[in-house]
Amino acid sequence: MNKFASQLLAHYKKNARPLPWRADATPYRVWLSEIMLQQTTVKTVIPYFEKFTQQFPTVEDLANASEEEVMHLWQGLGYYSRARNLHKCAKVIAFDKDGQFPTTEAELLTLPGVGPYTAAAIASMAFHQKATVMDGNVERVMARVFNLTLPLPTHKKAFKEKAIELTPNSENALYSNAIMELGATICTPRKPACETCPVQSECTTFQTNQNPEALPVKEPKKPKKVEHGAVYVIQDQNGDFYLQKRPEKGLLANLWEFPTTGWVGQSQTAPEGFEMIQSEAVMLGQIRHIFTHIDLTLDVFSYQGNMEAQTFQADNLPPLPTLMKKVLQTAQNPA
Repeated sequence: MNKFASQLLAHYKKNARPLPWRADATPYRVWLSEIMLQQTTVKTVIPYFEKFTQQFPTVEDLANASEEEVMHLWQGLGYYSRARNLHKCAKVIAFDKDGQFPTTEAELLTLPGVGPYTAAAIASMAFHQKATVMDGNVERVMARVFNLTLPLPTHKKAFKEKAIELTPNSENALYSNAIMELGATICTPRKPACETCPVQSECTTFQTNQNPEALPVKEPKKPKKVEHGAVYVIQDQNGDFYLQKRPEKGLLANLWEFPTTGWVGQSQTAPEGFEMIQSEAVMLGQIRHIFTHIDLTLDVFSYQGNMEAQTFQADNLPPLPTLMKKVLQTAQNPA
């Protein structure tokens, strides 16, 4: 085993965080935690992981749940396509593979919602195979250990090659956890704890007294697309809300929303099927919401009346994406 790996593992065995999915690292629990941790912090994920494993202890339990149940439990975790793929994947495992997860990276990659990182994580953490996990934390560690100044994401392959070089042939589950934990807790983007780092002797950036915060080098991000639209919070005579589902593909796919116009230009026309309320709707304010590639502003309107659409009681709304929660909050507390 190389010196980097042995030093890192020795530190991890003494200092590993007691995360709930590590206590019983079954393929199901590893997979569930890794899907939840995509673009989401450990602190945020822990209560969701515990709720899911309590309500759905096995992959079969998750597969047999309705999509509404899964989405309701996922509510607030964001990136809802993950929840839909999670449910699809559970069905594939439970019904097509007799409840058994594939054991190799190549097979795992065929599952819905499982990409290279997640496949490597499951293969190493659940099945103790030699597999190199590669996420933002590991890229940052590689950049600093090898003093790589190649910009990301164009040169991801070079970073992966270095990570493979350091991956040991044994203790695969521990190493995958350890390398990611190093990036999450010590080799952090800002103010890394270099003085207490267990692999400082192997780190070129540290040994040459260079600034670790300058690495990794990132290519400039493309500017977000600026879009604008209008949303109508409509209640009937009983105070029930009218909601509709978004299209099955695209942003916030298949999620419930208040009737909303398209998100382009400065148009405030009513959404299709609701044109008759345009002149009577009252503007309550604006909300701004930032997606990965879109900077969205919505004008929020309210309207009281009966419509030909599905209604929900205020205390029994279906899971709403964060954008629509902001809309509801504006409607209930107008400026």
